[in-house]
Amino acid sequence: MVTVKTFKKIVLSFPEALELPHFDNVSFKVRNKIFSTLNEKNNRVCVKLSLIDQSAFCSFDPAVIYPVPNKWGKMGWTNIELDKVKKETLLDAVTTAYILVAPKALSQPYSDLRDKL
Repeated sequence: MVTVKTFKKIVLSFPEALELPHFDNVSFKVRNKIFSTLNEKNNRVCVKLSLIDQSAFCSFDPAVIYPVPNKWGKMGWTNIELDKVKKETLLDAVTTAYILVAPKALSQPYSDLRDKL
């Protein structure tokens, strides 16, 4: 289980990440592009993934990580249940989302780190 406080600490640790309102939720952006949202009421986050990464993450446990059940899910937006996910899995998913959305100059150190793993 991951708390909302821990989730926010993770997403805001990325360079230039900002927390901003997004309808009834909170978004986390880098250079005006959303890489994650938080639905605190439902203790759920949503991350932007490539369809390949979405498939890989969802294969771990579809009760924990699953595509948004509409057209957004078909574009890579993926829900993660905070009360069920392991911290390491969440960190990997959020890092993957940040790398996808952030400019290369900001995301390169994280890409390099992933390549070494």
